[in-house]
Amino acid sequence: MYEVLEDINRTSGVTGSMVVGHDGIVIASDLDARYQDDTVGALAASITSNVNKSLGKLSSEEASQITIEAANGKIFMASNDVGILVITADRSVNIGLVRLEMKHAMSRIRTV
Repeated sequence: MYEVLEDINRTSGVTGSMVVGHDGIVIASDLDARYQDDTVGALAASITSNVNKSLGKLSSEEASQITIEAANGKIFMASNDVGILVITADRSVNIGLVRLEMKHAMSRIRTV
């Protein structure tokens, strides 16, 4: 799994990545030292859970990807049966490239 995270982190503009369980427990992490793994993991699980609960109330399917854009950067989250893939990135990152890398990484994580 760490190999998958290392590959993601080679993407231009990506500052870190991690896989966290749906309960917020960190499975694997290769985040920038500025971030605390446990905090990011708990936030990712909470955000994903809340978005999916909200979508359920709208009779919609669960979110396949969530992107948060802030002044200082972006956070991407994607969920599967293994857990939640979280990617942190600079604000100027190529969003399409990150989403492509996420899709590829999610298929690799399922087989690990």
